[in-house]
Amino acid sequence: ALASLLPPHWKEEVGRWFAQDIPKWDVGGFVVGDEPHHAMLLGKAAGVLAGVPFADQVFREAGCTATWLVPEGHFITADEAAAKAPVARVEGPTRALLVAERTALNILSRCSGVATAAHTAMELARQHGWHGRVAGTRKTTPGFGLVEKYGLLVGGADTHRMDLSHMVMLKDNHIWSSGSIASSVAKARSVAGFSTKIEVECTSEADAREAAGAGADVLMLDNYTPGALKEVAGRLKEEWPHVTIEASGGITSATMPDFFSPHVDIISQGALTNGYATLDFSLKVPKPAAFERERAVKS
Repeated sequence: ALASLLPPHWKEEVGRWFAQDIPKWDVGGFVVGDEPHHAMLLGKAAGVLAGVPFADQVFREAGCTATWLVPEGHFITADEAAAKAPVARVEGPTRALLVAERTALNILSRCSGVATAAHTAMELARQHGWHGRVAGTRKTTPGFGLVEKYGLLVGGADTHRMDLSHMVMLKDNHIWSSGSIASSVAKARSVAGFSTKIEVECTSEADAREAAGAGADVLMLDNYTPGALKEVAGRLKEEWPHVTIEASGGITSATMPDFFSPHVDIISQGALTNGYATLDFSLKVPKPAAFERERAVKS
């Protein structure tokens, strides 16, 4: 269902990634030929399967068809990973299967890595009974951010803003360049209108109070210690209960529980899309019986 969120140009993006991997000759494809064949897509690491629409499009571009054996969002268990349980069957000309292989696997491994990190963070929040949401940031890979943001959604986290046009965020550089928080918020509001939220990065309670008083919708309390964060957030919520409070700045899933508070609505983690671990997948055609016999003889 999440695939219907994707913009019209997403298939063109996939086509460009595909083209980058085979700009000229494909000698390996020449070796194997175009006889109809199939391969199994194997999940070899525990985590959340994500990136199915993008991998599907790679296979389509190559002239193959993928049949998914588990749905996107399925959590590959440790037992399934140890058994290298298949998540999809891919059919098409042998050359096409191998042409699509690496691009599809690269997308799946990275998107699934993001989804797994997001899932882990949201599960941690639920276990602690925290009411808020864990969000990513705009720290995404250039040219691949759409997939990484998609992975956040599959994993159950919030995408945060998608790009510079999606919510206004006024950070220290904006404030220092424009002169003050209040003037920055007023100028942003004059063109953003009623439909766009404005967030301000605040490194002190005075900053946060100025931003809230100027009409900011979201206050990012940046690089606070857990104790100071909870105290400041509590005072701000008491005076401006409608304002969203976001905690940010070097927070990871390991340290996140220290920042949970009834007064904090969002905890953002750049690590979810910047330095995430990938999941291991492979695509394998059936191994002929002759090779199995040869291996048995050698052993």
